[in-house]
Amino acid sequence: MSGMTINASPHSVNGNSTIGPFPDGFEKAIFGMGCFWGAERIFWSLPGVWVTAVGYAGGDIENPSYELVCSGRTGHNEVVQVVFDPSLIAYGSLLAIFWESHDPTQGMRQGNDRGTQYRSGVYCFDERQRELAEASRSAYQVPLTAAGYGAITTEIIGGTTPVFYFAEDYHQQYLAKNPNGYCGIGGTGVACQVGLFAHDEI
Repeated sequence: MSGMTINASPHSVNGNSTIGPFPDGFEKAIFGMGCFWGAERIFWSLPGVWVTAVGYAGGDIENPSYELVCSGRTGHNEVVQVVFDPSLIAYGSLLAIFWESHDPTQGMRQGNDRGTQYRSGVYCFDERQRELAEASRSAYQVPLTAAGYGAITTEIIGGTTPVFYFAEDYHQQYLAKNPNGYCGIGGTGVACQVGLFAHDEI
């Protein structure tokens, strides 16, 4: 799906197309974990990741703009879409990186960024992704609790293919274009062990 402006430019880091078509057998993942500038940077250089793009998901209207999303009236979350080769990096490994790279216990904020668009979320493309996401959430809660953190507030949405709207072009690979730009994402320091929830993906 497209947003207010379709980012047809090659990815600023690896040159691949952000809109496809993608190689056969590749899969998609969508994560919300605070400001999407920093979230995208976490994933774009991982071995097995073909391309990333930032956008909006989980809301109630079509083609939202950044300004509308930031108003809190559309229900959308700032997210990163990750296109990956599952023969090189498993979905379970992406989930582990997702959990470790932000604080999933903060509700409608991430660090100093506050608002519904900064909530933690996983938007699943099929039942297998949903099951892995839910299993990983339960598994990660154990070490988080032991470290003194509260309940995970991450929303996990499955059942239908998630609708992803591309963010405006200036948001795409923002921290590659602006290396000194703002990034408010920070993890808890608590490790997520992939083998605890995804034995078939190790």
